[in-house]
Amino acid sequence: MKFFSKKQKKKKLELLISHANNFVQWPEESVSTRTLSPLARNCSLFQTSATMLSLSRTAFLEGVDQRRFYRAQRTPAAKGKAGVVRCVAAGERKTRNAEILIEKSAGADMVDPKSAVSGGVKDVYGEDRATEEHHITPWSLSVASGYSLLRDPHHNKGLAFTEKERDAHYLRGLLPPSCLSQELQVKKLMHNLRQYQVPLQRYMALMDLQESNERLFYKLLIDNVEELLPVVYTPTVGEACQKYGSIFRRPQGLYISLKEKGKILEVMKNWPEKAIQVIVVTDGERILGLGDLGSQGMGIPVGKLSLYTALGGLRPSACLPVTIDVGTNNEKLLKDEFYIGLRQKRATGQEYEELMEEFMRAVKQNYGEKVLIQFEDFANHNAFSLLEKYSKTHLVFNDDIQGTASVVLAGVVAALKVVGGKLTDHTFLFLGAGEAGTGIAELIALEMSKQTSTPIAECRKRIWLVDSKGLIVKSRFETLQHFKKPWAHEREFVKDLSEAVKVIKPTVLIGSSGVGRTFTKEVVETMASFNEKPIILALSNPTSQSECTAEEAYTWSKGRAIFASGSPFHPVDYEGKSFTPGQANNAYIFPGFGLGLIMSGAIRVHDDMLLAASEALASQVTQENFEKGSIYPPFKNIRKISAQIAADVAAKAYELGLASHLPRPQNLVKYAESCMYSPIYRQYR
Repeated sequence: MKFFSKKQKKKKLELLISHANNFVQWPEESVSTRTLSPLARNCSLFQTSATMLSLSRTAFLEGVDQRRFYRAQRTPAAKGKAGVVRCVAAGERKTRNAEILIEKSAGADMVDPKSAVSGGVKDVYGEDRATEEHHITPWSLSVASGYSLLRDPHHNKGLAFTEKERDAHYLRGLLPPSCLSQELQVKKLMHNLRQYQVPLQRYMALMDLQESNERLFYKLLIDNVEELLPVVYTPTVGEACQKYGSIFRRPQGLYISLKEKGKILEVMKNWPEKAIQVIVVTDGERILGLGDLGSQGMGIPVGKLSLYTALGGLRPSACLPVTIDVGTNNEKLLKDEFYIGLRQKRATGQEYEELMEEFMRAVKQNYGEKVLIQFEDFANHNAFSLLEKYSKTHLVFNDDIQGTASVVLAGVVAALKVVGGKLTDHTFLFLGAGEAGTGIAELIALEMSKQTSTPIAECRKRIWLVDSKGLIVKSRFETLQHFKKPWAHEREFVKDLSEAVKVIKPTVLIGSSGVGRTFTKEVVETMASFNEKPIILALSNPTSQSECTAEEAYTWSKGRAIFASGSPFHPVDYEGKSFTPGQANNAYIFPGFGLGLIMSGAIRVHDDMLLAASEALASQVTQENFEKGSIYPPFKNIRKISAQIAADVAAKAYELGLASHLPRPQNLVKYAESCMYSPIYRQYR
């Protein structure tokens, strides 16, 4: 521990007071500077009227990084006449606390109107800055030295602490003598992960790492993204959600249930981070293709936000996973003694809508206008209505509807470079008419309309959908759900997919049904009979629910299919040629899309932004990728891909007048790259 001179102590205490300005608005007319006492133990610095504030300083860093370890806590102000600020240093040398007491003057205004929740919030904590490190987290206590440091996932480096750091931060004896580099830590962890035979074991090991050493977790994920993506997200995350009650160890997000109705704003303030930029929220009713998992759907927001950081470069502290728990209709879970959610049937109607309305209002009040809210795995009947209702008042994005649509459109656009022709030259047939299927269909129609200046109603006529009852046609119009009606065309009704393929003769077959093995041998062979290169996209997750496997698609089409899936498949060898199937994974789109919205300060999502993201992704596919049979670029380049997508989305936001961060950066790609979070360890002095 370094000892400081009187002059240095004075400077540091003045720095404490300057940090206090980040939390309260000092009344300028009542401020007067006084002299520091020699030892800076008990000194009056200002006369003011404000709330009482307690700041904790930790002896961890100097220089520009010093602010990271200041924490503040508001406490009820003492009543008195003249307001006095006193700075008191106390505690052991390794965690010396400096406390600033700001007593209340009679009649002083206790509420800062600029940060009052009733009128939204001012950008007090800088949440609009895309990935800049925020050094202050108000209302929490941090002890960043010794044993507590090793238990702090944000700053723990494990065996990577240097000899100097171990001396400075009281780590001697708490760690083995060996010092490892971060690269060697990554190598060791990958070796250990590969020893696990069960994917869920790998998932649990990675979650343990995230909760103990955050930077190492993201370094590991970024450096091994192709190998670890199926572990932290689909398909393994599906099994994790099913067993979430059994493997739950510590909270990774915010749970808002019907018990919190009427006090959601207060509940949100319990989350320690205040500079939130992205919220991923689910109600757990339709988790992947697994159905209603209730509160155990939390694995989805946690996984998505891990990818926002690893692939899109958003700061972990700016991400908030949320589960809205309104019960579950899953009888198995309700009878499970380890289930972690409300044990009641799922609330619907007005009760559900009121809870969601309160949540959406609280988000804007607590985090501001420009926080991105991503809806994830809501059932069809709620997904469409929520997106339609809040798209005009909030910055919202539904990954199942819009994200899936964007990544699939990118794959189709890329595939046309192999097949030839324009979008309007092709006929599309979907198996599945839910939020994913209709979302993809609508975005394809929008792109057709944009390319040809044709009315979108005309473009929709080239797209056909099959739902659980059969082909969607005009004769079924009156019984259709509202989101299916635009796809009801004049045609004789047929009941099953194989007949629909024969009648429609599509060039592109897309599966989003959530039902496995529905692209049968007959269906694939029929597609291949009238298409030289049939485009077959089996998008349902997890792998068990995929409409067909990569091997089946290549074998039944005699190696002519252009295939992609929602979940990963291994390369396939067919008659001496190796095919590497592409994965139409939303992770290509949403991290870069979110980064583009945040770095531009976008206030709303527009369909043209989704089209821009699709075009950006399609442009990243190379001839080498096509020769291997893939219509998507490799994930190893995902950060560069995300930067390009972010730049194009941001450019569209500026073009549409929806960006609020001005002036516009000259080079948006470089700006996006500069904004990205780095998991490299910091050197602590």
